[in-house]
Amino acid sequence: MDTMAGQDMDQLPLIAVTGVTGNIGGAAAAALSAEGYPLRLLARVSSLGRVPRLKGAQAAPFIFGYDPQTVEALRGVGTVFMVSAHEGPGRVQEHKGFVDAAQEAGVRHLVYLSFDGASEDADFTLGRDHYATEEYIKKSGLPYTFLRDNFYIEAFIEWGKSGIIAGPAGDGRVSAVSQRDVAAAVTAILRNPALHSNTTYTLTGPQSLTLGEIAGILSRETGTAVTYKNETLEEAYASRRAQYDVPDWEPDAWVSTYTAIGSGRLAGVTHDVELITGALPLSFEDVLRISGQETR
Repeated sequence: MDTMAGQDMDQLPLIAVTGVTGNIGGAAAAALSAEGYPLRLLARVSSLGRVPRLKGAQAAPFIFGYDPQTVEALRGVGTVFMVSAHEGPGRVQEHKGFVDAAQEAGVRHLVYLSFDGASEDADFTLGRDHYATEEYIKKSGLPYTFLRDNFYIEAFIEWGKSGIIAGPAGDGRVSAVSQRDVAAAVTAILRNPALHSNTTYTLTGPQSLTLGEIAGILSRETGTAVTYKNETLEEAYASRRAQYDVPDWEPDAWVSTYTAIGSGRLAGVTHDVELITGALPLSFEDVLRISGQETR
């Protein structure tokens, strides 16, 4: 399908993309560039050297938060894709500052990458940050689209490379989604954000699986044994604190990844990926096979 049909290329609004050095922002920017959309690729000064060189795209430095540099980076932009800032105690304040900068710069639509089950009492502690950010965006009056992603299939694949996935998830289920599908959804929304104004989507994969079932899939597809160990809370905290000397919020986030699955609140399967992109979401098997083909 010609996504540019009926559109004057010279009249297309400028799209700003954050997270361009990562998988989702980078893939969305590459797809939009290939289709002829004008882009401004936002990155921290320390990351500017890693910004992809794309046709019709210009790189711009910004600071996550309210700052004249951020306002300038967003000036003239119609729609912004906002990937969350680095995890940490000050992340919500950084997000609020970024939203304030977007308002001052005259941005007309904000697409925010959030988390499945984001709420004030989310089991996954970082999901509370996403909820606070969503609420601030709503209060700002900016037209928005929230993409609430489940945990990523690619993360579980990475964890499985050690041969064991360990955490207090019990028999809880998770409807993990591929980063490829999230990037495709982001791309589709940025093409025509007005169709998705003030809408919240929950992006999941096609399966609701226990971590034991995920370990079984990884074992079958890779030929390397992967097992799941259901830790107690005490074991989970002890194993992580023994490996890393970090502030308390980090072990809380790591362990709550598993307790959030154990709670059952991440088990729901939606059709939002298909609704947005027109394609069925990828399964664990699909992602593993695609990844295998790309590395050959």
